[in-house]
Amino acid sequence: MKVLVDIGHPAHVHFYKNIAWAVEKNGHDVLFTAREKDVTVDLLDSYGFKYEVISKMGTGKGNLMKEWAGRDLKLLKIAHKFNPDILTGILNPCVAHVAWLMRKRSLIFTDTEHAKFANCVTLPFADMVFTPTSYNRDIGMKQARYNGYQELAYLHPAYFHPDPAFLSSLDLDENERIIVLRFVSWGASHDVGQHGVTNKLEMVRELEKYGKVFITSEQELEPELERYKIHLRPEKLHDLLYYASLYLGDGGTTAVESAILGTPSIYVSSLAGTMGNFTELEEKYGLMYCFKDSGQALQKAVEILNNKQAKQEWGRKKDQLIRDKIDVTGFIVEHLGLMSGQARK
Repeated sequence: MKVLVDIGHPAHVHFYKNIAWAVEKNGHDVLFTAREKDVTVDLLDSYGFKYEVISKMGTGKGNLMKEWAGRDLKLLKIAHKFNPDILTGILNPCVAHVAWLMRKRSLIFTDTEHAKFANCVTLPFADMVFTPTSYNRDIGMKQARYNGYQELAYLHPAYFHPDPAFLSSLDLDENERIIVLRFVSWGASHDVGQHGVTNKLEMVRELEKYGKVFITSEQELEPELERYKIHLRPEKLHDLLYYASLYLGDGGTTAVESAILGTPSIYVSSLAGTMGNFTELEEKYGLMYCFKDSGQALQKAVEILNNKQAKQEWGRKKDQLIRDKIDVTGFIVEHLGLMSGQARK
């Protein structure tokens, strides 16, 4: 079996890494193609995957459409040469289009209900679309729901093992209070016209009263905030989140990752309330808070930091979530094997 994986975002590397290693261990071939965005290429290098870069990130809907058109052509050329049995990606129009043109099987993952444009140009061409059970849209016969989250493919305890030695590289210890802030670029097609944290400087000045503040950002930061920006190997971000006392930001993936790791998580976005996985993490498990208003988010952050038992409480809630959910990586590997033997109709 040959599997072609197209990566559009750094988090997708994490999602597919354990899947790719399992497929390769079973004697099959995996080839990655990638969009050069943030730390995507650094992650692929750090994990030792074979890959080809086929585009750079565009901004705005017009530039994104041009980028996608160019990626379609480049991916089609690579796919003809590699001749995969299955193409897969996360809400990835290029994967769906190329597989459809080549009469190959395509497996698409998504957890982003509000990505209307990407849904319209991707899902009609896909063979199977996998969504969490919390996903609040009905896609039809090609939809397969699984009891988990995309982030559990790499943060489930079966795969993720935090490294306490990492803290010493930052002159920290396990008892020190760490506060992580994340600011995204808002460059995706479904981010156009949306916004997140609006009071960055106020947040930092208030939160640093309670612990050491680290910022990870896709945006250019104000000069006053540059000294808080953390420089670490991209694959070590999850160690930082695991040991953190609080995560706050407009990075949605990082908000879910923090919640799954048992770290109090606050998501700030005009998109709050539109995604089923966020709603479930907030309302069923109490692992996350979602706000449209940055001021309200900061108030909640201070409330959590004043609770000396918060980290222990979140750990218990995280343990319940893990008991409830499946091994997402094992589920996907099984379906890749089943799909490899199916002819496309």
